[in-house]
Amino acid sequence: MNVVEKSLHIPVAGVVLEADVVVPDQARGVVLFAHGSGSGRHSPRNRRVASELRVAGLATVLTDLLTPAEEQRDAWTAELRFSIGLLAARVAALTDWVRMYSHTEGLGVGVFGASTGAAAALVAAAERPGTVQAVVSRGGRPDLAGEHLSDVFQPTLLLVGGDDPVVIDLNREALTRLPGEARLEIVPGASHLFEEPGTLEQAARLARDWFLLHLRPVAHHADLGH
Repeated sequence: MNVVEKSLHIPVAGVVLEADVVVPDQARGVVLFAHGSGSGRHSPRNRRVASELRVAGLATVLTDLLTPAEEQRDAWTAELRFSIGLLAARVAALTDWVRMYSHTEGLGVGVFGASTGAAAALVAAAERPGTVQAVVSRGGRPDLAGEHLSDVFQPTLLLVGGDDPVVIDLNREALTRLPGEARLEIVPGASHLFEEPGTLEQAARLARDWFLLHLRPVAHHADLGH
């Protein structure tokens, strides 16, 4: 099977971000990962989810949403990792890049967000209605998307661990504010990070099925939804 694997430096939104792109042969869609606070493209949990998606024929784009210099500075202040507006602007710009990248153009674009990255994913979806086709949040904070939630009409799946009661409540409240198709799935026995045996695999399968159901090929010159 012909698989494209690239480690890239992508100029978007005034910075250059590092990304790992894997595109299976005859990919059925592409999923961009928006990492949570203090995480990046090397997150073992998101890499395991990405592996599950690729087995199903979905391309994956794992990026660092902060530059190395920003990461170093943020290690002391933790300011940028919680700047949902900044992160969302970069996720939105990355979805534009994915649409134009030679190996992923024409593929339906989904966004997978974890923790605070879920809020950035939802804001980006609201800002790119013609680009983002579906969103999945794992252990996410969709409430941090604020007023943008009412503009997310794309199918949205909220995955929360059954042993994460505070985040369950936050996701239930966010669910009522999403105007499009939306579903909350509670994974029994999982804590916030889905570290318990089998829980991350269950979340990955639910995400896979959601993206396979909702991602569709698009015309190359379709409206990018600016």
